[in-house]
Amino acid sequence: MTRSGLSVTQGAALTLGAVLGTGVISLPALAAAEAGPASLVAWIALIVMSVPLATTFAALGARHPDGGGVSTYARLAFGEHVAVMVGWACYLTIGVGAPVAAAFAGAYVADAVGGGRPTTLAATAGIIALVTVLNWFGIRISGRIQLGIAAAIALLLAVSVLVSLPHADLAHLTPFAPHGWASVGRAAAVLVWAFAGWEILTSLSAEYRDPARDIRRSTAIALVVVGVLYLGIAFVTVAVLGPATGPAPLSDLLVLGFGDAARPVTTVVAVLLTVGAVNAYFAGGSRLGAALARDGGLPRVLAAGGGPGEVPRRSLAVIATIALGSVATLALLDLPTDATLLLATGTFSFVYVVGAAAALRLLPRRTPAWWCAVASLASALVLLAMTGTHVIGPALFAAGGLVWTLVRRRSTPPPVPAEPVPAGSCP
Repeated sequence: MTRSGLSVTQGAALTLGAVLGTGVISLPALAAAEAGPASLVAWIALIVMSVPLATTFAALGARHPDGGGVSTYARLAFGEHVAVMVGWACYLTIGVGAPVAAAFAGAYVADAVGGGRPTTLAATAGIIALVTVLNWFGIRISGRIQLGIAAAIALLLAVSVLVSLPHADLAHLTPFAPHGWASVGRAAAVLVWAFAGWEILTSLSAEYRDPARDIRRSTAIALVVVGVLYLGIAFVTVAVLGPATGPAPLSDLLVLGFGDAARPVTTVVAVLLTVGAVNAYFAGGSRLGAALARDGGLPRVLAAGGGPGEVPRRSLAVIATIALGSVATLALLDLPTDATLLLATGTFSFVYVVGAAAALRLLPRRTPAWWCAVASLASALVLLAMTGTHVIGPALFAAGGLVWTLVRRRSTPPPVPAEPVPAGSCP
């Protein structure tokens, strides 16, 4: 007997929103500027890497459905200290990274209505506030809304590819690597942002109607859709726009197909993509915070509403406060809105390494999922190396978690962690 919760399609929509997200808005242009047509190699490599990575996290979520996600897997595999460290890195980065994601859409809004930087920042704050409200009423409401958003953005992105393909010019593919082959690695480091998301959906694993069955299905659907749409947008960005690629390639592609009247549509696409991505991260992140608090990794007051079907509003409020505070800081210090982008990609790489390493201990050895974990760990270590010094940010967050654990242990006896809900059982 299954319980009420996320369906396969709603889970796929949340996964699609988290992974597809804002990366498709501007990153094809950034990667092309870094490596030229050879950026397509980076796209293909990261799509291929996503298959074992997504499979690994889906297998972990199906076997150990719990709001703690990667933090829970780290606790089961390596103990409390590692769990709190990775949990803090992920939880705090969501609030710091959300303005980067929202600002991608904010820039499109400013381009459409005018107002420059003030409009960008206002739209960024507005998106964060909207997503907070959506999650305040629970995963059932935000999941239904996410399903509509995912269908709309998949259709609009597919149309963007199809209407621009007739304008492709293969001459734009030469020279293929104008900045050398080393530039492919640099482009891949930028594109890590576009492939983040598989890890945060594990924090929603306990919300599925039948985690053991449905998580794998929703992940498979999201993998196929993400791979096709990403590769399609990346190809037409290079083959159609060529060296003239601007900061808003989606807008330029739609204008080629439908004329200037289509330009406002890209603002709608940008906002929908951003709301979908931030919604998924706030949904998963708020449950991660509640699970950390439940297990003693954060103040216990944040544990309220962390059970399956409940709403962790206190944890959600912390994420929203950090995110809005980050927007205010960017405004006051006149910093670029993507100032923390590479900090976030460093966290994603760090979380992938810990999650894949935990999977090697938790999944049955020599099964297909275990071998996927082996491949995931190897690729995650490469991604972590590519982020270089930008891993310092998540390392500091993780160190904060370790200090918290040590101080708490000296002052009070640690609580007994709650066991994850067994796959397929009722809470």
